[in-house]
Amino acid sequence: MARITLDALRHSYVAEPKSESDWALKRLDLDLSDGGAYALLGPSGCGKTTLLNLISGLQRPTEGRILFDGRDVTDATPEARNIAQVFQFPVIYDTMTVYANLAFPLRNRGIPAKEADARVREIAAMLELEATLDKRAAGLTADGKQKISLGRGLVRSDVNVIMFDEPLTVIDPHLKWVLRSKLKELHQRIRRTMIYVTHDQTEALTFADEVVVMNEGEIVQVGTPVELFERPRHTFVGHFIGSPGMNVLPCEVREGRVTFAGHAVEALNAGKAKGGGKRLQLGVRPEFVSIAGEGIPVDIVKVLDAGRYRIVEARADQSTIKLLVRESEAVPEGKTHLRFDPGHTQVYEDGWMVT
Repeated sequence: MARITLDALRHSYVAEPKSESDWALKRLDLDLSDGGAYALLGPSGCGKTTLLNLISGLQRPTEGRILFDGRDVTDATPEARNIAQVFQFPVIYDTMTVYANLAFPLRNRGIPAKEADARVREIAAMLELEATLDKRAAGLTADGKQKISLGRGLVRSDVNVIMFDEPLTVIDPHLKWVLRSKLKELHQRIRRTMIYVTHDQTEALTFADEVVVMNEGEIVQVGTPVELFERPRHTFVGHFIGSPGMNVLPCEVREGRVTFAGHAVEALNAGKAKGGGKRLQLGVRPEFVSIAGEGIPVDIVKVLDAGRYRIVEARADQSTIKLLVRESEAVPEGKTHLRFDPGHTQVYEDGWMVT
C-alpha cells in the first residue's frame, strides 16, 4: 500500500502549451492516504482518466511530481510503481479458465502454488465466481468477464494501489449495485489504497471514503459524501451531485442580509459575503426547501412523481426552484410560499462558497 502525493501536477497533450485551454490538467496538489478508498468524479473530458494514467505510470506528467510514500516515482514504470489497474472493458485471456486468469498475476510473480491457490479461491468466493473456476473465460457473459478483470486486480496482496477506470460500464444495472457493494466490502477487508474513476455520482458516493470532484482539468473539491452533499464548496459540486442538483439562485447581500426575489433569506455565511463586484448566488438543495405559510412567494409550475416523493418546480422572479415533497404531503396549486432551511443555505461568490 502507499500514500500518494501529487505535487504541482500539470499535463498537456500539446507539445508547447501556451494558453489555459492547452492543459488537460491544470495545477493539481493532492494527498491520498495509505489504505484509503477514493473516487475521481466528474463529467466526461474533465481529466479523470488522464490523472489515473499519470498515477499509474502509463503517461508522464508535463510538469510536477508524483510520490509514493515520499518516493518520487514520476519517471517510474507501472511495474516499478507496483500497481494493479482494472479498465473499463474486461482485459482477460479468453483461452484460459477463470481459475488460470485469476492465478496469472500470482504465477507471474513466482508466488508458491499453495498460497496462490488459497488467494484465487478467496477472491473467487468474494466475487461469486466459484462455480465457473474451471470454465474457459471465452464462454462467460460481459458481466462474468468483468468480474474476472476485477478479480485479477484484487488477487495480489503486494500492490501499492488498485485503480479502477469506470469498471462497471458494461455491467447489468442490478449487478452494478451488487459489485459496488462487493468492492466496498473488499476494501474494508483488505484495506488497500483504491482509486475509482467514474462519472456516476452513485458509484462514487457509495464506494469512496472521500470523493475528488473534478471539472475542466481542475480539482473543485475533495470531501466525504456527506460533506459534498451538505457543504458543496462550489456551485458546480452542488449541481453535479444530487438528484435533482442544488438550487443556485441570484441574490444580493447588504450589511449581512441576503435577499432573493426581493425577500430576506437567512444563510449560514451571509455575514461573510463582501460582494465587491462579484457574482452573488444563493445555494440550497431541494431537500432543504419546504412549502410554508409565509416566506418567498412562488408559483407552482410542475409536479413530477418520483415514487416515495415528488419533485416540485416553482418559479419566483424568473428563477426556478426545485423542492422534494413526500408523497403523503399535499402540494398546493398555483401560488404558495417557500422556506429555505437556514442551516443548509449558503452564499457563493463567483461560484465559490463564501468562507
